[in-house]
Amino acid sequence: MDRSLDAFLTQVTERAGYDRPQQGARAVQNVLEVLGAHLVGDDRTDLAALLPGGCGSLLTASVPGSEPLTPASFVEAVADRSNEDLAEARREIDAVLPTLAEIADQALLRRLLTQLPPGHAGLFGCTDPA
Repeated sequence: MDRSLDAFLTQVTERAGYDRPQQGARAVQNVLEVLGAHLVGDDRTDLAALLPGGCGSLLTASVPGSEPLTPASFVEAVADRSNEDLAEARREIDAVLPTLAEIADQALLRRLLTQLPPGHAGLFGCTDPA
């Protein structure tokens, strides 16, 4: 799998059905900043190390969130971050998180999902870890 920034943004842009790579880049920024605030420790830095270009710092530079977000609250947080409606936030999430799931190995993805409240696996396009 090509792990260049261009390939990553192209995949997100196509998944979201956007016309321009800038839209994909905006989605990546919005989703990673919210996600990064809800992941901690080595799992967050391990995922950041797998991301291309400056994407990893979007995860690791996020200020930790004060409380866990339900999947619905996660969508709302992305909508607030992007200053968009819930449908557009969900479009961004549906493009970015499954792309992350393809980059992470199953062990890392399982560790990430155990940090998040139940139900987030669906946002990543997979099932909750057992």
